[in-house]
Amino acid sequence: MKKFIYLIVAAFAFASCTDNFEEINTNPYQISTESLKQDFNHVGSFYPSMLGQIFGNQIDHNLTNVTFSQQLATPTPFVGGVNNTTYYIRWNGYWDREYNNVMAPAKQVIEIAEADGYSVFVEWANLIKIISMSRVTLYQGPIIYTNYGKTGGVQYDSEEVLYKAFFSDLDRIIAEFSNNKDYVGLNNFDASFNGDVNKWARYANSLRLQLAMRVSKVDPELAKKEGEKALADPAGLMLSNADNFNISGYGAKFHPAQICFEWGDTRMSASMESILIGYKDNRIEKYFDPVSDMSLVSDHPDWPYKGIRNGAEMVAKDDRLGFSTLDISFNDPAKVTKRKVMSADEVYFLKAEAALRGWTGAGDAQSNYESGVRASFELWGAGGVDAYLADKTSLPLDYVDPKAPAGVNAFTNSITNTVAWDEAATKEEKLEKIITQKWIACFTNEMESWMDHRRTGYPKLPIVYQNSSNADWGTIPQGDILRRMPFVNNERNGNPEGVADATVKLKGPDEIGTRLWWDTGGSNF
Repeated sequence: MKKFIYLIVAAFAFASCTDNFEEINTNPYQISTESLKQDFNHVGSFYPSMLGQIFGNQIDHNLTNVTFSQQLATPTPFVGGVNNTTYYIRWNGYWDREYNNVMAPAKQVIEIAEADGYSVFVEWANLIKIISMSRVTLYQGPIIYTNYGKTGGVQYDSEEVLYKAFFSDLDRIIAEFSNNKDYVGLNNFDASFNGDVNKWARYANSLRLQLAMRVSKVDPELAKKEGEKALADPAGLMLSNADNFNISGYGAKFHPAQICFEWGDTRMSASMESILIGYKDNRIEKYFDPVSDMSLVSDHPDWPYKGIRNGAEMVAKDDRLGFSTLDISFNDPAKVTKRKVMSADEVYFLKAEAALRGWTGAGDAQSNYESGVRASFELWGAGGVDAYLADKTSLPLDYVDPKAPAGVNAFTNSITNTVAWDEAATKEEKLEKIITQKWIACFTNEMESWMDHRRTGYPKLPIVYQNSSNADWGTIPQGDILRRMPFVNNERNGNPEGVADATVKLKGPDEIGTRLWWDTGGSNF
């Protein structure tokens, strides 16, 4: 009898233990999947790192689109002066960065968000994919987008297919954001807009306008349709500096500051010197620091800034380290993680060009042009904008390199257009004003400046002094510019069928002189 009672007690005791087994055996210091879901951490944690990869590093960015747009230049004669900056390709890494660090995690997080019904997170990831891939295509042309994630020899999208896919995806993304204006799920993961879905919708519309303008020469009908859709959407556009899209707070240092101040590998460009000083542009003191050696600026001592010609012939790095650095404020720990992807000034300049092209809803070209300049001066805290906009005489300067033999690296300015708007000017002359000011305002976001220079021919920048291109990557004729970056070696070796098909879609050899789809040449109107 005692044995029977003992077994009953033991059975009850065991049942009691197993009833609470999960609770008793759960590590109190371990974060459970359910607790992660409550705060959206199981999906949201992906986004800061994806956004932080939009801008590349020195190799991905500073020695490609930054130098090709002539915003900054290097004092360093890397590899004996024969490198990307002189049109011989040594580095080509942006593709790998974006596919490994944006497209791959985006695919994963979209699957998680879809499974849990988090549609706003799904479309946020899809928007980040467009941000990334719309930049990668500016390098290579055809890229992998609609077929991403497939196995085997993955086919690239032609640029025509790609841009139509971007526009189609933006339809869905903007609709989702517009239908969820009060959604708060993004708050803990969004250092750009603090989770404000309305601001993401405004950015998505502005991105649509940007992409529409890219294709305005090659497919005017598509461009007009998509541009007018952006201009008319109730969510609006980014028309205030309070709406600017910055990559900020993601732990990624503003990389040109690191390259400039820690490594000494970047300085002001000669084109910046020529244009900013010639136009008496007070933004120069917000962008760059003056030189300490006044002998470098004997031709304009009242504006003590000196830049390096892109593709300059150089002997030693030390020769030009005394040229103008970035403004020291860029190295401020409170600012070094902040960098703009798009700002209100660019949107105004897009609207100004849209007005020239007759797009409904664009408004007046002059008003948008002047609003863009004002927004840029406001953003950088520069004074004198009224006098600047009224200047009908000042022109960019000719350039002399004080560290080179006479004539070496020098150039004669080709810009004959002043800042002040002239309603009697031709459309081409008006477009030159718009794109030149857009180039100045896009400082720190040089990708679009490089695109605009290829698309429109503006600003009228000097060619690189030393053209080292050859048959290895394609020869750039004297007087012309580099038009694209080659397909990357990882794809050439790992997906040769895809690269071969992409080269057919490129409609030209896989070389640096082949024009992209939207880079049609000729008149802009």
